[in-house]
Amino acid sequence: MTRDFHLNDLQETARWLLENTAGSRCFALYGDMGAGKTTLVHALCAVLHVHGNVSSPTFSIIQEYADDQDQPVYHLDLYRISQEAEAVAAGVLDCIDSGDYCFIEWPERIEDLLGPNVVRCQLSVTGEQSRRLVVSR
Repeated sequence: MTRDFHLNDLQETARWLLENTAGSRCFALYGDMGAGKTTLVHALCAVLHVHGNVSSPTFSIIQEYADDQDQPVYHLDLYRISQEAEAVAAGVLDCIDSGDYCFIEWPERIEDLLGPNVVRCQLSVTGEQSRRLVVSR
C-alpha cells in the first residue's frame, strides 16, 4: 500500500495506517534522517489516545507510554544501537513480542530480530511538506 500525504494531514495518515493494518501491533519505520519517522509516531500516538509527552527515545532507546485504557505503547529508537545483542539487552524483544503497540525507528539495526508480523513502513520525502508512505509486511 502506498499513501502520499502532506505533513498537515499526518494524523489522518496515521489513522489510515492503523485502519489498513488492523490487528497489527508492531510497526518498523524506515526512512532517512528527516523523513518523518518520529513525527509519524507522534501522530500514531495521538490517534491511539496516548496521554503524556511523546518524545524521541534516542538516548533511552525505549520509551513506554500509556493509552487512554492504560495499555502500554512502545516507541523504540534504535539509531544508537550498533549490534543486535545491545537491542536484546535493552529489552527490545520484550516490546516487540508484547502484543502491545510498538513503533520502531531505525529497525534496520535489528532486521534479523523482526518477525513476519511486523508491518514495514518506508517513509520518503517527496517535497518540503510532503511525504510518501509505503507499507508492506
